[in-house]
Amino acid sequence: MAKVYITPKIKEWIEKRIKEDEVIRYMDNGKDFINDDEIWEKLERHKNPDPKQVRDVLQKSLSIELLTPDETAVLLNVKDPELWEEMFETAKMVKKKVYDNRIVTFAPLYCGNLCVNNCLYCGFRRDNEVIKRRVLTIEEVKREAEVLAGEIGHKRLIVVYGEHPATDANYIRDTIEAIYSVKVKTRNGYGQIRRVNVNAAPMSIDELKMLKEVGIGTYQVFQETYHHKTYAEVHPKGTIKHHYQWRLYCHHRALEAGVDDVALGVLFGLYDWRFEVMGLVYHAWDLEKKFGIGPHTISFPRLEPAANTPFIQEAKYKVSDEDFIKLICILRLAVPYTGLILTAREPAHLRRKIISMGLITQTDASTKIGIGAYSDRYTEQELERQQFELGDTRSLNEVIRELAEMGYITSFCTAGYRCGRTGDKIMTLLKTGREAIFCKLNAILTFREWLDDFASPETKAVGEKVIQKEFEETKEMVSPKVYERLLELYRRIQNGERDLYF
Repeated sequence: MAKVYITPKIKEWIEKRIKEDEVIRYMDNGKDFINDDEIWEKLERHKNPDPKQVRDVLQKSLSIELLTPDETAVLLNVKDPELWEEMFETAKMVKKKVYDNRIVTFAPLYCGNLCVNNCLYCGFRRDNEVIKRRVLTIEEVKREAEVLAGEIGHKRLIVVYGEHPATDANYIRDTIEAIYSVKVKTRNGYGQIRRVNVNAAPMSIDELKMLKEVGIGTYQVFQETYHHKTYAEVHPKGTIKHHYQWRLYCHHRALEAGVDDVALGVLFGLYDWRFEVMGLVYHAWDLEKKFGIGPHTISFPRLEPAANTPFIQEAKYKVSDEDFIKLICILRLAVPYTGLILTAREPAHLRRKIISMGLITQTDASTKIGIGAYSDRYTEQELERQQFELGDTRSLNEVIRELAEMGYITSFCTAGYRCGRTGDKIMTLLKTGREAIFCKLNAILTFREWLDDFASPETKAVGEKVIQKEFEETKEMVSPKVYERLLELYRRIQNGERDLYF
């Protein structure tokens, strides 16, 4: 157990990370797109909104249009319980229209916890002496992927790295290649990771171009908090992460580098949750304005306990469960085309409630966040190996069975990424509701594959009922020719073929 020491060589690496010209080029008149005073002014101006105004905003959301900051502020000020019920119902309709009746699952894979930053809320901060520090070798990364793809049945990962020269862009490139190379025999076919999304520190355009070449999926970076003063307080001076704008514009650099999809997020609990929701909407607008592409996904983790991290216990802006559900609802309405990710930070009972409300599109399962935790096979959480404490450690099989009992189909589809339905193309399909058709077809195929290769008898039984319902709905939605093609691919998967898609 040890803190991370900043040697002269590491200090030199730190000093070269930030490229100011790759920040300034996206700014407007030398200013970033988050104006703290303006956000608070809008929240204040739209207090006590008229019910008709609220319902007009909801109709716009149902048209799958990005809400303006003013319209978002209207929703954030709703107090009337009956209006909230209308908002929840509209959010559910929006999710159904854009993403149909499916939930995408994934797993996080932590590759290293060395970090040069010193974020007050993070268990991996460099001065934390109780953390067991480790970076996986490429062979260890492959072993983790073998468990995830061959024993659990995941098809997509979010791979997580600390900011340190030992886990730089070259290491990220090598781990992505290693994960894609894994192919493992399963009960009836083979297991393979088909989509590697990356959660890593902000990078330069050249580094992101390199990762694009090896098949990076969505590039996910959380701003943590959009409030400038709070950001400076929790990210100490002298660290890379202290530079607010270097982080704020990392998604812009990714899109300029050719990365198809980017993902936003806030660590709720650092500052007022209403301000943070507004910040996410402003971020989506600036990406749309400059690239014509909004965020592929938005995440909304809350502060959770972490080893030797007293800041979390002292935090002033912790978000209650009630407000947490409200902020998810507003995000679904404000950025209606975007996938919303609910993580295993949250306890099972709360995840169950939120999923049943039809607000989210993605969730993780069989989650372990210790370095090397999947192949080490330890069952209890070990906080000295983790960034934070998990709330839900249920298996993928258990989660899928619960989703099926709710009537949801679990989708392992990654077809859109291989067919070029990414970036501006998928945004158009999502906004018109057409992507839901492709997703429904491929969800049936990939769910069949997973049930045959990994499901317990109990999960398979309830899963079969979901597939039957999906077939009945699909027959009413597509042409006879497309339906016949679906049946053909379905039969081929039952006979042992894998990775077939529309």
